Amino acid sequence: MSTIFTKIVKGEIPSYKVAESDRFYAFLDINPITKGHTLVIPKSETDYIFDMESNELSDMVVFAQKVAIGIKAAIPCKRVGVAVLGLEVPHAHIHLIPINSESDMDFRKPKLRLEGEEMASIAASISAGIK
Repeated sequence: MSTIFTKIVKGEIPSYKVAESDRFYAFLDINPITKGHTLVIPKSETDYIFDMESNELSDMVVFAQKVAIGIKAAIPCKRVGVAVLGLEVPHAHIHLIPINSESDMDFRKPKLRLEGEEMASIAASISAGIK
């Protein structure tokens, strides 16, 4: 059975794509805790990030670094926080979250509700900042 993330990669479910390579995909979280909250996933289905082969995991982190640079260029923030929780979807993923304080990384706070047009604009801005 495919995860929701696999369906996103295949285009079966729409997403606000930020970046893509042959092995990884980055897209905006539809329930962000801050504007620019992005998910980075491997295209191959792996439930737990630390079950990934070490070379694939290291390549995913390098891909995430490029996305984080794009986030920092597009979204006013002091840093881009990184979180790996992995409980909400059984598909390895990294959260990249623009932050100005540690409290910006609190997943318990209410999620933002952004209109599709704003999400598309944020995704395009982040994409433009990726080198």
